[in-house]
Amino acid sequence: MRQVGNMKLYDLDEVLDEHFGKKGTPRRDEHERKVAEAVNAYKIGEAIKKAREQQNLTQEQLGERIGVQKAQISRLERGHSITIPTMSRVFKALGIPTATLDLGDNLGKIALW
Repeated sequence: MRQVGNMKLYDLDEVLDEHFGKKGTPRRDEHERKVAEAVNAYKIGEAIKKAREQQNLTQEQLGERIGVQKAQISRLERGHSITIPTMSRVFKALGIPTATLDLGDNLGKIALW
């Protein structure tokens, strides 16, 4: 914390420490895991949106291809309701035939679909 005039300014780590505990504590680790999950879901949603727009498809048209409503495509593109089976259906409908998951040096890569 630093004082600037009448105001106290805290950096992000100080705020996180106060609300979730220090790094390495279970509550803080859970919070950071959830943040990482949300960021990854957002990136997947952005990839879906970009691929859809590159093919000049509306959300409704993509939804028709996989049998869901436009609202579900909107949720996916915002990073909500993303599961591996849903991703598989969406990316196949967009003509993206394969995806792999890198499990690290010891385990290698596996095909998701």
